[in-house]
Amino acid sequence: MSLDGTYDDGNIFARILRGEIPSARVFEDDHVLAFMDAFPQTRGHTLVIPKYSSARNLLDEEPQVVGPLFLGVQRVARAVRAALMPDGIIVTQFNGAPAGQTVFHLHVHIIPRWDGDAPGRHAAGAMADMAELQALAKVIAAQIS
Repeated sequence: MSLDGTYDDGNIFARILRGEIPSARVFEDDHVLAFMDAFPQTRGHTLVIPKYSSARNLLDEEPQVVGPLFLGVQRVARAVRAALMPDGIIVTQFNGAPAGQTVFHLHVHIIPRWDGDAPGRHAAGAMADMAELQALAKVIAAQIS
């Protein structure tokens, strides 16, 4: 898909928001939902999405949604840092398939990194164990203030 197109309300993140698909939820407020990536690149790979949006990517989103989204990203990234003590954290957001976007609902990746550990390839392997993701989500959620 290109940068332009029609929002598909059947995408996996929209379905997670509606409770149709289970997820390992880390944090939720009036504006965002954060949950563990089911195909993590590293331990603790977390996604943050706006709750009330039909934007396919950042370029489609309204400014009043972007501000609270990135406040949520910062809050969750701080919790990932406190919970997992990584050496670094990647915060990334893709726009369009050529840029690496695979789910066309605006979302931000928080990917903890440790020196000497190469990240896995996103969505290349099998889905992570949901019980492990749930346990990790609780560890990270406990650090959110």
